[in-house]
Amino acid sequence: MHAVSGKMSWHPQYRSSKFRHVYGKAASRDKCYDCVPITCSVHDNHFCAVNPSFIAVVTECAGGGAFLVIPIKQTGKLDPHYPKVCGHKGNVLDIKWNPFNDFVIASCSEDATVKIWDIPNQLLKRNITTPKKELLGHNRRVGLIEWHPTAGNILFSSGYDYKIMIWNLDVKDAVLSEPVKIIHVHKDVVLSMSFNTDGSLLATACRDRKIRVIDPRAGTVLQEASYKSHKANKVLFLGNMKKLFSTGTSWWNNRQIALWDQNDLSVPLLEEDLDGSSGLLFPVYDSDTHMLYVVGKGDGNIRYYEISPEKPYLNYLMEYRSHLPQKGIGMMPKRGLDVAACEIFRFYKLIPTKSLIEPISMIVPRRSESYQEDIYPLTAAAQPALSAQLWLNGFNKGPLLVSLKPGSEAVSSLPQFLDPEPFTKVTDLSQQEGGRMSLEDKQKLGEIRDSRKKMKSEEELPSSKKMCLFNGSDIFECPPPKTENELLQMYFRQQEEIRGLRLLVNQRDVQIKQLKLELMNVRMDTQDN
Repeated sequence: MHAVSGKMSWHPQYRSSKFRHVYGKAASRDKCYDCVPITCSVHDNHFCAVNPSFIAVVTECAGGGAFLVIPIKQTGKLDPHYPKVCGHKGNVLDIKWNPFNDFVIASCSEDATVKIWDIPNQLLKRNITTPKKELLGHNRRVGLIEWHPTAGNILFSSGYDYKIMIWNLDVKDAVLSEPVKIIHVHKDVVLSMSFNTDGSLLATACRDRKIRVIDPRAGTVLQEASYKSHKANKVLFLGNMKKLFSTGTSWWNNRQIALWDQNDLSVPLLEEDLDGSSGLLFPVYDSDTHMLYVVGKGDGNIRYYEISPEKPYLNYLMEYRSHLPQKGIGMMPKRGLDVAACEIFRFYKLIPTKSLIEPISMIVPRRSESYQEDIYPLTAAAQPALSAQLWLNGFNKGPLLVSLKPGSEAVSSLPQFLDPEPFTKVTDLSQQEGGRMSLEDKQKLGEIRDSRKKMKSEEELPSSKKMCLFNGSDIFECPPPKTENELLQMYFRQQEEIRGLRLLVNQRDVQIKQLKLELMNVRMDTQDN
């Protein structure tokens, strides 16, 4: 074994973390979705997609493929005659909601097609059989689909023809047979696809057991792992951490997790055997809290960790246990969570043996009933940051951000930096102002970014010249800000300091005027005498 496995994440470590006591809470039976005919397919996918309006689940259907779309609040027993979305001629293998439109869902199937569906904003009265769009580029079954995280109407599909296709849905045509790009760098079936935060990079795990980091627009491989003792099934970008996380199996067929530097895939930073079970491990990352969840297929467990940029990287927190095994899993976007209950994540667990979908809430125990800003940093909004064409033309932009505070205004866009996010996000003062930043604030942030470069050059000066004080302490005692959150925090600290200095200057002006008056009075008295 390498040195990477020297520190095991389950060793008890006395660390300060606001997520140390997070626990999983299963919904009561009346808040579950009962009598749902969950698919019997053995394909290794989630089979479930969730947004704040609907839950979609792949189901059994005679003579083709289908999935159910159930309003999120319609819990309890499902009518056996409830309408389906059924236009595929083969089993549905993957479904994904458009991240920027709660009423548009994509599906892919064994029939080699990808279909885009409009879902009405009401209870379904009859089956939906006609898609909004049909994508016909693959010549073998399509196993995976992923929406681009920041560009509107860009969809990636991956098929058993070993090709990844990029589709621009910003066109009027109902049938598309030509993708805007075909990525043909794999020699076997792609098992997993994951984007980095701004969607400029794509990570894949392939049946050849190699992990690749790809420039999707150029269609070129930037990094490739050929590490023999970890056979990866699923891979995940860890936000802006510049790291990848993968799940797979070891030489001895133990379930295994591994952490990688995205710029060097030669050897993992860390690898750990979890257990000897045979079910796949689904990794899920929450970049807001830096929490990583590992969901076991075929068992009832959800392990969760906290990711840090420094060793030991992976800090084990807890394990949610249940005797009911899950076949698939859905995840609610952050904007659909119950912030009043301090809910930081919610899974929807598919239990085919009970025909049940069970919500599992991950909760931070807090006594206060007020909004807990420290556990809800700004999160991705349901609006694209740029158009499909802009992204295809080579532009990158991070997600638009929104505050989850009830009553806050919609979207706030922060400057995009390529540095990794800090391990612990400090509460942004912009959240207290409703989650919106003015154009003037953004321009000032740009000025701070320029000043950051100046600070770095000043760091190289002899220590005798480093005399700058910031809020009464040496500015060089702390490293310069590396991320948008640190930069934002520094910006608001500087704003506070400027306000304080202005107040001080005004007080000094008043004192000077008073002294001048006193001096004039003394002179007048002298002249009179």
